[in-house]
Formats: sequence, C-alpha cells, structure tokens
Amino acid sequence: MGTMKYLPIIQWLLIILIPQTVSASEVSGAIYFPFWSAAFFIGLLLSIAIFPLINAEWWGKGYGYVSLALAIPAAILVLLQDWLLLYHVIKEYISFIMLLGSLFIISGGIVIKIGARGTPKLNLLLLFVGAVFASIIGTTGASMVLIRPLIRANKWRKQVIHIFVFFIFMVSNIGGLLTPLGDPPLLLGFLRGVPFFWTLKLIPFWLFAVLILLALFFVIDKHFMKKESQEDYLKTLDRMPKRKFEIKGMINLLFLAMVIGSLFIPPILREAVMLIAAGLSIYFTHVTLREENAFTYHPIIEVAILFAGIFITMAPVLKLLEINGSRLGVTEPWQFFWASGFLSGFLDNAPAYMVFFTTAQSVAAAKGIVSNLIMGVPEIYLKAISVGTVFMGANSYIGNGPNFMVKAICEENEINMPSFFGYMAWSVGILAPLFILMTFIFF
Repeated sequence: MGTMKYLPIIQWLLIILIPQTVSASEVSGAIYFPFWSAAFFIGLLLSIAIFPLINAEWWGKGYGYVSLALAIPAAILVLLQDWLLLYHVIKEYISFIMLLGSLFIISGGIVIKIGARGTPKLNLLLLFVGAVFASIIGTTGASMVLIRPLIRANKWRKQVIHIFVFFIFMVSNIGGLLTPLGDPPLLLGFLRGVPFFWTLKLIPFWLFAVLILLALFFVIDKHFMKKESQEDYLKTLDRMPKRKFEIKGMINLLFLAMVIGSLFIPPILREAVMLIAAGLSIYFTHVTLREENAFTYHPIIEVAILFAGIFITMAPVLKLLEINGSRLGVTEPWQFFWASGFLSGFLDNAPAYMVFFTTAQSVAAAKGIVSNLIMGVPEIYLKAISVGTVFMGANSYIGNGPNFMVKAICEENEINMPSFFGYMAWSVGILAPLFILMTFIFF
C-alpha cells in the first residue's frame, strides 16, 4: 500500500514527459492502451533481429540491458493501466520458462553415441527420430540431445551444411507440432486453456511436412555424399569404435517423464515438480556427461532474459489486438497461417502465436462465430496459427530459440554455418514451396 500513493505522481509524470501515455480509458470493461505502447514490443523484437547482425559480440553482452530498458517502462505502463494483467503475464512467463529450463537442463545430461559414420540413411533416421522426439521432449530438448551425435557421426565429411540446416528445419521447429511440450507457441496455448491432446489433430500437417522434407533431404544428402573423398570414407572405418550405440545419463529419462507428467497437475505444484526434476538431474548426472555435451547455462539464461522482456512488452499489444484484431483484415484460415508464420519467422514464434490467438478471438466475436471454438478461437483458425507459428519458426535463425543454439554448437565444432541471409536462402528455396503447397491442400 505504501507505493500506491505514488502511482498518481508517476502517472502525471508520464503524461507530462510523453503526452497521452496513460490517458487511455476503460470502456465497457476493456482496458485501452495507446497504439504507441506497441513500440516497446516492436523495439525489442527488432533488436533481437538486427543487433546480432550488426555487432554480435556487443549483443552477446548487452542483450539483457536492451531487454530491461524496454521492459521496465512497459511494465510501469501495464501496472498503471491494469495491474492484474501484469500479474497474469508474470505468472505465464514463470510457467513458460520453468518448462523450457527444466527440459534444457535434463536433456543436457543425456549423451548419445552412435558409433557409426554419417551416411544418407543414418542421417535420415536421426532426423526422423529427432522430429518425433521434438514433440515429446520439446524442440529445445531434442535439439540439444541429438545435435552432438549428428555432428560426431558426420565429422569425417566436408559437405555437411545442408545436414544441419535440415536439422533446424525438422528437429528445432517442424517436429515439435504434436504436443504442447514440443514448441513454445503450443505451450502458451496450453497455458491459455487449449486442451493438451488437441494438438494431436495436427498429425496430418506433421506427416505431410516431415515426409516431404525427409525425402528431399535424402536426395540432397546423397548428392553431396558423392562429392566426399573415398579416402576419407575408408579412414572412418578404421576409427569406428567397437561399440555401435550407447546412451549415457539414462536416469535423466526419468526426470523427463516427471516434467511431462507435471503438465497434468495444478499450477504451482506443476512448477515445483519441474524444479525438483531439474535439481535431481543436476545432482545425479555426473559432470563429465555434461562436459561431453559441452553443456553451459548460457543459452537458457539468454532465452530467459529476452523472453522476460518479450512477455512484458507484449502485454499492451495483446490488449490492442483484443480490441482491434477484427480490423486487421486477417479473417481467413490461410491468412492466419501466413500472417502468424511470417511474424514467427522474423521475430519470434511464441509471441506471434499469442498475437494471432488474440486476434482470432476478436475476429470470431466480430463475425458472431459460436461453434467449433477452442478458448474462443475457431478450430480451423487455431490449426492455421499453430502450424504457421511452429513451422515458420524455421524460416530464419531468429524464429525459434533452438535455431541459434544449434548454429552456435555447430560453429563451436568448426562447421561453417550459413550467415543469416545464407540460411534464409535455404529456407526460402525449400520451405516456402512446401508452405505454399500446404496452403492449397489444408487452408
């Protein structure tokens, strides 16, 4: 209560310094934010997209300051307008980051050694397994578990860039469509009330994309395989270990099961189980296993800091869309698919999902749609938004958290990954035709 008496003073200061900052009114029970309040959200996402390209070294040290500088004024604005909204945003963020963090920590304690050379058939199998795992332990978990075995298997090859580009396509993004565990957008939907098993209705989309990409990958990998030196190939046969396949740190599978099971219990208790599972993983996993995976906490710390800013700055945008969403002109399933996907690919897929989830609710209300609704969203819209945000997160390095982590791990292992726009040349050439085909077939 002590700080409440100062709120009018803060409000008047904001009005003096920035005209019309908090002059929005409450009409018919809806909190109105000024349109310029979206600038915090847009500024943060543009920073994530542009600064790493301009000065990656500075961004690696300064991303937290940028997130904080934009999140604090946004939080003050939301607090003054609707403190309950800020409370819900913080609560959702905690659930979101605890799930991501626990999966990241636990998967970092699992070491997989294949003991086989990378061939088109083996790489195909690993990509398929990764696409399945992505929906079970998340795109982050599957990417972290499988990227190093894939690197080790293909260490002998010189033509490998395409392998890891397809890995980002399928394991770090598209594979995570089938459960809320798979990808952050679906997790946010689950936290907003979408039934856990509803995502199984997306199996036809998953199968269509995965099978086409696997077939295309196999053709491309065979093409590059022919360019490899026969001498290098024979050398690998001499260096192959006697043990063909090995999984270390299997106790972490139990901790993964704990996290998955926690999604079926009430909040607070759910987060407690996630924390316990992550703590048990740290305690029972020998440090050498994490060293074999070159495990560090930096990626999840970066994700946590940036997403704290994203969640807070996103709040006014969601309120604006709640009121004005029906005016955006996005009213058809194919429009939701491409609009949500475009935002996912170049900004971030989790907030893109929430932006268009809210927009779809607004459009449904404006059209008077009352049947086939999932949390106020027509089911066909929700399918379009779910597929668009998950699949098109693969369009660029910044579309989904694991994308950059995979890139960084590959570069640590002396794999010359494509530049930002070099990667996009791959995604435009391969994914864009696939998404266009899906539009005509499904939407």
